[in-house]
Amino acid sequence: MRFGMLSTNPIIDCGLLAWFLAQLIKVMLDLVLLGRLDVRRFFSSGGMPSSHSALVVACTAAIGKLTGVQGPLFALAVILSAVVMYDACNVRRSAGDTARLVNKLLEHMEQLTAEDLADNLKEVMGHTPLQVLMGALLGLGVGLLV
Repeated sequence: MRFGMLSTNPIIDCGLLAWFLAQLIKVMLDLVLLGRLDVRRFFSSGGMPSSHSALVVACTAAIGKLTGVQGPLFALAVILSAVVMYDACNVRRSAGDTARLVNKLLEHMEQLTAEDLADNLKEVMGHTPLQVLMGALLGLGVGLLV
């Protein structure tokens, strides 16, 4: 199956499709579970499923399907996918946890000025391992089907 969505490169198209579907799923989950339609959610990071994982695994699966799994290109794609998913689970999640804690501390700091409190830190930056797994499975499915 060949999709000529945005480029002449099926691997790029595959990754973009997986990212798009993951972001759309986030909006739909918010609508179903929270009863609100927030279109801004489509352009935000964090949440279920991980669009980062979906994108890199879709590209990796497409590379494996098109060029085989024995070559250096597939090996590089697997390694980069692992780095992105590790970062999503650990580094970005830790940054989000830190932002959440700082925001709670700021709520109780009465000596700070209004300017100091103008913007909260972004708390939804990373993913749980389940969110990364779901994004990876979505990407794998897209990569193998497209």
